[in-house]
Amino acid sequence: MKSTGLAAGFAAGISILAMSPAFAVTEVAWWHAMGGELGEKLEAIAADYNSKQTDYKVVPSFKGTYAETMTAAIAAFRAKEQPAIVQVFEVGTGTMMAAKGAVYPVYQLMKDAGEPFDQAAFLPAVVGYYTDTDGNMLSMPFNSSTPILYYNKDVFEKAGLDRNTAPKTWEEVEAFSKKIMESGAAKCGFTTGWISWVQLENFSAWHNQPIGTLENGFGGLATELTVNGPLQTRHWENLARWQKEGLFQYGGPVGGNDAPPKFYTQECAIYMNSSASRAGVVANAKDFEVGYGMLPHYADTQPQNSIIGGATLWVMAGRPEAEYKAVANFFTYLSSAEVQAKWHQGTGYLPITQAAWDLSKSQGYYDANPGADVSIQQMTLNEPTPNSKGLRFGSYVQIRGIIDEEFQALLAGQKDAQTALDDLVTRGNVLIREFEAANK
Repeated sequence: MKSTGLAAGFAAGISILAMSPAFAVTEVAWWHAMGGELGEKLEAIAADYNSKQTDYKVVPSFKGTYAETMTAAIAAFRAKEQPAIVQVFEVGTGTMMAAKGAVYPVYQLMKDAGEPFDQAAFLPAVVGYYTDTDGNMLSMPFNSSTPILYYNKDVFEKAGLDRNTAPKTWEEVEAFSKKIMESGAAKCGFTTGWISWVQLENFSAWHNQPIGTLENGFGGLATELTVNGPLQTRHWENLARWQKEGLFQYGGPVGGNDAPPKFYTQECAIYMNSSASRAGVVANAKDFEVGYGMLPHYADTQPQNSIIGGATLWVMAGRPEAEYKAVANFFTYLSSAEVQAKWHQGTGYLPITQAAWDLSKSQGYYDANPGADVSIQQMTLNEPTPNSKGLRFGSYVQIRGIIDEEFQALLAGQKDAQTALDDLVTRGNVLIREFEAANK
């Protein structure tokens, strides 16, 4: 009996020790902007990580849109209530970099925590967007996408086009659209999401045209927009003409939320939007077969590489050291080939590492899902140039709003393409100068 009592006392002591701070699990707050099905997949990643070890627990919290999440994180930092990890969209990179003292650079975090970290393992076109001028990675790539072309194979066939051949040039987009409409196969040739991201930012990078000075803002805050060049002007002139002719239908401002239904209902035969839209496209295209292609380029140019959208994970400064060890360990897990391949295959986002791409190939994913690798081929078509590695401007969320306003003025016939783009550059540069003055 005495022995049993000692054993019970010893067990109770162990239980108390397990609940003491020395044995406590370190929790890490992860603020994110993914709702719906994507949010569920994100939650599953955190749950899987938490189940694989007992030292750390990642706790995801949905904070609204990308803009709302970034704003909330900056406000929380000022109030000293910041999370350890926050998901920030790509156009918020300049703002996060300028938030002095608020960020713990990922390359430094991984080094300080002693976690294995090889920056060369990441796809150059992805990681280049999030590095400083010395090439050091500032945030952890997570959900990266790029715009691609989707088309209705059945409509193409009805119009007498090859159902297995996507248009490669803008001249072919125009010719195919005319044939589709004249044949009665569909009411509209093409539509697009995100005028700013797809038809200006990516259009410029894809054609190796500068979006701004100082390597699109990578070289410093004194950058200026340059998207009013001859090729951008030519393209916006064409978009306005194609809209008048009915070949092109505008999908609306910001993300262009009116564009997807036009494709799903087979009103428009061609649709340009994020590679991460692939799952949604397949789910909604129940009555026709979808084809995939790279973004079109003008026939008198050569395509370069497209640039990414999506978001990365930034680490906020000012948290306890134990949390940073947890974050670094989680990032090692998150960037593993297995986790990234599963995320890529389940969402349509790019595999951020070569290993994840190779694993997806060896698993037969691209053979079973034709077109799923178009985004990767497009991103890696050529080594990124100063014009095609991305953009980094302050206040770019507001600048995208100006892009939408000027494009709508163009379509309404209030301005020609040159005037709209000139006004866009003038208005955008005012915001960039204000941002520069506030962050010198």
